[in-house]
Amino acid sequence: MRTNGGRTLVSIAAIAALGVALCPTASTPARARTRPGGCDPGAQLSRMTGAEKAGQLVMAVTEDGSDGMPSERTRRTIQELKIGSVITSEPRTPGLAARYADRLQRWAAGTRPHLPLLVSGDFEFGTTHNVREGTTPLPNAMGLGAARDPRLAREAAAVTAAEARAMGFHWNYAPVADVNTNPANPIIGVRSFGERTGLVGGLVEAQVRAYRRAGMIATPKHFPGHGDTETDSHLGLPSVGYDRATLDRVHLPPFRRAIAAGADAIMTAHVVVKAIDPDLPATLSPKVLTGLLRDELGFDGLIVTDAMDMDAIAKNWGTREATVMAVRAGADVIMSTGDYTAHAEAVGALRDAMRTGELSEARVDASVRRVLALKCAYRVAEHRYADPARAERIAGNAAFRRRALTMGLAATTLVKNDGGVLPFDPASPERTLVAGTVQTGEFADAVAAVARGPVESRQAATTDPTGAEIAEAVRRAAGADRVLVATFSSGPLPAGQAGLVRALQKTGKPVAAVAIGLPYDIASYPDVPAYIATYGTTARTQRVDRTMHEAAARVVFGARPGGRLPVTIKGLYPYGHGLRY
Repeated sequence: MRTNGGRTLVSIAAIAALGVALCPTASTPARARTRPGGCDPGAQLSRMTGAEKAGQLVMAVTEDGSDGMPSERTRRTIQELKIGSVITSEPRTPGLAARYADRLQRWAAGTRPHLPLLVSGDFEFGTTHNVREGTTPLPNAMGLGAARDPRLAREAAAVTAAEARAMGFHWNYAPVADVNTNPANPIIGVRSFGERTGLVGGLVEAQVRAYRRAGMIATPKHFPGHGDTETDSHLGLPSVGYDRATLDRVHLPPFRRAIAAGADAIMTAHVVVKAIDPDLPATLSPKVLTGLLRDELGFDGLIVTDAMDMDAIAKNWGTREATVMAVRAGADVIMSTGDYTAHAEAVGALRDAMRTGELSEARVDASVRRVLALKCAYRVAEHRYADPARAERIAGNAAFRRRALTMGLAATTLVKNDGGVLPFDPASPERTLVAGTVQTGEFADAVAAVARGPVESRQAATTDPTGAEIAEAVRRAAGADRVLVATFSSGPLPAGQAGLVRALQKTGKPVAAVAIGLPYDIASYPDVPAYIATYGTTARTQRVDRTMHEAAARVVFGARPGGRLPVTIKGLYPYGHGLRY
């Protein structure tokens, strides 16, 4: 194994091993002014111009050209605006992702002050979150919450870090530290470890430590908590009205544990927390970012905003004004997820604020120093370039896929099994119908890999099946011996899906429902005889989670389900419920 600023870059063999052997303990250096290898943030800062400082405070999303590589506008963003970090678009394969990151770094290397970029990604459920092909799909956070095993949470972080680092990424926007106390939450849901503060805090702490050991910057989010909202901050401005005692007891402890574990970065929430600041969302609030996070919680690492083009910010303040407000409030890096014009506007807003004194030199320098310190601590300059061939070898390797399936089986929760409907007999030549509205064909493929008999699938055109679509599924069921219904929700279950389940039950065939998103679906069809929760698909990405499909299919045909509900299904099943065969 080789080390990265004191943080161990874990070998594939170590990561593939069980438990803590995945991430051998390595000493992690405290933050310091001078970093190993002669990397000195103070000296770097002293040589920078105002324009270069402004650029270091903006993270820009990249844009692809026709060849799948970074576009000319992305080159201009890096070289003309002096951007300090990027969040990539979605390169399709590990090799392409590595070549993509390398091109970005070459552009940065040719630009004064020649600093390397921090390359970041959203890898909440493994690198598959952004790199869709050839990577290892891992359970969502709620699946790991259902598994109840910190060792698996650490292992998921270690696998993610190994794949991401091989592709040239340094920075992951995970783990999600939100406590999902509101079942109607339209945006967090299965991205959270669960509804209990202790469960969330323990798994957040485990993953922060594992990421640091593996040489990956972890970013607990969304401070000070997005778990009790009923508005998607991509579409509007959420607010929460609970009191300060609830904030302290329920929502802050996971962030406290992340800070104690050494988290180097924290992401803000575009949420108004009335108990702290009734007027401004956390991203723009000095009371939240400086008063609460810096002063009360003692966090001295880097604060990065959530995407500033989300409607919660853009429609209420505009990204230019909000950029300056966020830095003034205490944020260090502005996540700019628009086009080149938006990136130029963010950098320009900071430069103008520096010239007018709206942002003091001391305030800007403090944030730039944090950015530079992270680059030094993780020795980004020494590991600037990735090897595409190595990325292809590491990402999605057989050992990682086996471990992912182990995690998936541990997460899969058998919630109901009246009359012993499950497991289906894998040796039987019976015909199986898989019906649903999202990823039905992919789930049917996983079923077909386990079942001896033929498998047919039927997917509705939308997530709310019509009467005609339901009738067609019933007609198909007439030729089947057993039926699986895959339901999907990111909030209240569409009525058509509940109607589909009930109609298939009336056929008299053995029926089991599998919730591939939120686990609350059964509340809309409580009479179904058998029900499995996988927590596998998020509302916004709807990535095909082949790991959770495979795990669910294996449980349907007799594999031991390991999960217990990390949330309450009100009126039906308590937190911690889970059956075994």
